Amino acid sequence: MKIIVPMAGRGSRLRPHTLTVPKPLIPVAGKPIVHRLVSDIAKVLGEPIDEIAFVLGDPAFFGDDVVESLTALAEGLGAKASIYRQDQPLGTGHAIMCAKDSLSGPAVVAYADTLIRADFNLDKEADSVIWVKQVDQPEAYGVVKLNEQKQIVELVEKPAQFVSDLAVIGIYYFKDIGVLKNELQHVLDNNIINGGEYQINDGIKRMMADGRVFVTGQVEEWMDCGNKNVTVETNTRMLGFLEKDGEKLVSDDVAQKNATIISPCYIGKGVTIKNASVGPNVSIGDGCTIEDAAIKNSLVQNQTIIKNANLDNAMIGNHVKYDGKYTTISIGDYSTLE
Repeated sequence: MKIIVPMAGRGSRLRPHTLTVPKPLIPVAGKPIVHRLVSDIAKVLGEPIDEIAFVLGDPAFFGDDVVESLTALAEGLGAKASIYRQDQPLGTGHAIMCAKDSLSGPAVVAYADTLIRADFNLDKEADSVIWVKQVDQPEAYGVVKLNEQKQIVELVEKPAQFVSDLAVIGIYYFKDIGVLKNELQHVLDNNIINGGEYQINDGIKRMMADGRVFVTGQVEEWMDCGNKNVTVETNTRMLGFLEKDGEKLVSDDVAQKNATIISPCYIGKGVTIKNASVGPNVSIGDGCTIEDAAIKNSLVQNQTIIKNANLDNAMIGNHVKYDGKYTTISIGDYSTLE
């Protein structure tokens, strides 16, 4: 089994946090989004992963440190890491085809801007599985249309009229991804463009027209990391799941003086908490100092100093110095507000 991870986008909706760090490497509940996503997919697949192919963007942004992080992720799962580049933002189908040398055999395609909680058996009789989640406002999503046999017969983007309430979450299984590769090559060769880009859906629609069987897989939870507010919300939900799973979330070396920690919280290594309350639903990265402050429902990255603050629904980057009265804030890396 292979996992293909297109992740070349810059994550503009999550700025300023993605000005210096690619969005898939933003930590949620103490672990980068792409690390958590790939690890969770590998766990629910329940079979050996031979290769993980990552499709990255500009090397000036997705540099050697990103490659090293992703290589370690793959090798930690017993897989080979393959690194590809998408030099132009030409769509989901184009991104997959950038990894064409890895497109053979059974594979999962997973876009690295979402997190899931799932426990399922993979239907290997189908030609493909498209994972979906029931949603309240299907008109805001791409959805699947099913026939009486519960097979997918159509993909509809943001339907004005009700088609179904099963939204596509951006994770796919292909019994032989080489079939998708051939159809996407046709899309590229014939310049089939939708929304100004080459789309995975156009390759999938060609597979359906050829009689390939597509079925749905459903996840228990689907969590977005598209912008600051939803990322903070996802951090809260993930902390709750991890606490329920019994994971250790607070490092042993946290230095505390007149400190209160209200679970669930993730607190990394080398953190100092003095005259402060942290939690609930807070993630604090490695090497941070929290002093004379109260923080809840927030996400703080690494090596940051926060003083005299009362934070709620805040997201603060790496190497930040913050001393102030604002409550709901979004501050990028290497910022100083005193």
